[in-house]
Amino acid sequence: QVQLVEYGGGSAQAGGSLRLSCVASGLTTSTYAMAWFRQAPGKEREFVGAISGNDGSTYYGDSVKGRSTISRKYASDTVYLQMNNLKREDTGVYYCAADYSLHSILARGKPDYWGQGTQVTVSS
Repeated sequence: QVQLVEYGGGSAQAGGSLRLSCVASGLTTSTYAMAWFRQAPGKEREFVGAISGNDGSTYYGDSVKGRSTISRKYASDTVYLQMNNLKREDTGVYYCAADYSLHSILARGKPDYWGQGTQVTVSS
């Protein structure tokens, strides 16, 4: 059974940094594409970024590009999202997701597996 558990959410100041972690079980992250999505109150879910399983290529949504980094630690099946220069509009629930197909994430935005989400609140 696949399980994705997010850690690291909380409150942060605008201009600051935050690192989220996602620990996967029931799958091997080296063979799955992993991703982060977020949803702000009253808004649709938004793609934040993804990392491919085979070569570690990374992809980012326009709203976070240039100030976010996705990385992974294969040994512990953990994926990280480092966010810098936080903005109030980064506030939302952040979800870790996984799919065997990177295409399902990038083109369809519908990964097979989702975590429960972790709240991030950025204040000025």
